[in-house]
Amino acid sequence: NTDCWLLVSAAGAHQLTAQEEKMSSENKGVGTTVQYLAFKLGSEVYAVDVAKVREILDYPPITKVPRTPDFMRGVINLRGSVVPVVDMRLKFGMSMTEKSVNTCIVVVEALVENELTTIGALADSVQEVVELDPSSIEPPPKIGSRLKVEFLKGMGKIGENFLMILDIDKVFSSSEMMMVKEAASVGKDLVEPDKYQD
Repeated sequence: NTDCWLLVSAAGAHQLTAQEEKMSSENKGVGTTVQYLAFKLGSEVYAVDVAKVREILDYPPITKVPRTPDFMRGVINLRGSVVPVVDMRLKFGMSMTEKSVNTCIVVVEALVENELTTIGALADSVQEVVELDPSSIEPPPKIGSRLKVEFLKGMGKIGENFLMILDIDKVFSSSEMMMVKEAASVGKDLVEPDKYQD
């Protein structure tokens, strides 16, 4: 599923499909816009700042790590680095992510207590890269969302559809992040061979 692949550098530059390039160029306007990667969890659309995204992977073999929370699906070997994989649906109170042709892992960098940690976030599908003007982003709703308000930067719109913009640095508590890092450490001895080796 090559449509699932996308690479984003630390500077926020990214490699787009032809469709995304056309959409991006059409959406460029005057003023400072921010680019977000939109992805689906169930029927809901979420987004994360592309500056936080390292890359997107096809669904790889995931090695389960014992004695970890349910939302911790395991670890993967990404070019020699062990990356913990989190089921975002479980984290947000939904049912477990089921593997399909569109299931992807969005590799993000989360900053918790001034420490950057690489995490693989399971998503049902990746939608597109969108550009939003900060002035068009509305505050997160106080009620009616399954997410804690502190997880959200706000609400954006793509056409008539709303998307929830995640603050990835606040999705995981410091204790959860510690468990994620411990899982990565334990997983070094368990992880599958690297399928992403260049």
